[in-house]
Amino acid sequence: MIKNKIIMLLVAAAVLMFSGCTQEAQNKIGRSIQNWTGTNGVLDIYMGGKLVKRFIKIDKLTTATSTDGSVPRSYRYGYGYIDTNENYVVDNGEKKVYFEISNFSTPYIFYENPKN
Repeated sequence: MIKNKIIMLLVAAAVLMFSGCTQEAQNKIGRSIQNWTGTNGVLDIYMGGKLVKRFIKIDKLTTATSTDGSVPRSYRYGYGYIDTNENYVVDNGEKKVYFEISNFSTPYIFYENPKN
């Protein structure tokens, strides 16, 4: 009973603290939590309206920054497995690779794996 009250108080305090933050601060907090907990992301790359490449088990997409860290570059990067048969599962022969996606390239969608 006391344990439940403590949990409720902690949740209420977190909600109050989080609601007082600016949108950018909330985004940074959310990203840091997501980076800490990890995700099971999927990246689909399209060309001509057709899926041409799928990467799975991506923990995050990162926006590249300049050497001094102040100017964002025009691409994102990450690590994931190439899902050659597009079944959302890492099968034999599907390797983990580094990838980059230009902001000026074909359309892509990043989302959480619906199979897990």
